[in-house]
Amino acid sequence: MNNSFPPLLAIAAYSGTGKTTLLKQLIPLLKQREIRVGLIKHTHHDMDVDTPGKDSYELRKAGANQTLVASDRRWALMTETPEQPPLDLQYLASRFDRTKVDLILVEGFKHEPVSKIILYREEIGRPLEDMLDEFVIAVASDRLITEKVRLLDLNNPECIADFIVDWLKSAA
Repeated sequence: MNNSFPPLLAIAAYSGTGKTTLLKQLIPLLKQREIRVGLIKHTHHDMDVDTPGKDSYELRKAGANQTLVASDRRWALMTETPEQPPLDLQYLASRFDRTKVDLILVEGFKHEPVSKIILYREEIGRPLEDMLDEFVIAVASDRLITEKVRLLDLNNPECIADFIVDWLKSAA
């Protein structure tokens, strides 16, 4: 395991399966279990966390390569990467402060070589087999599956949180 950043665990699925919904349930459950959670969310959009019209937005758009916005309660660092090759998950994870995070949950990045829990709903109409690889540690589904992998109940976030805590202990 790479000790320069906390363990990575991807929550991967086809669009519309409920990754964000599950993560919104899992994060507080993991916090209750005293796991400090970081999150990397992959988006296919030209996202912006800054608000048009605000000073920080205007200054960043004026050409700053990095912009750090800070208040007494939080800070965020935005880095412009127009010339950078495709996203590098290991690099992104290395940006986290290991003293503040025990686990980095990753939403998306289903083809990255990191441990992952696959979410699967049959009604999405896409094959589960296309997401299975050697890094899958479990499948969370709302139906029985025949693949030889640990099955979790997609509708039971408590059970999934317990599984993650056990996995994290074994990964340490």
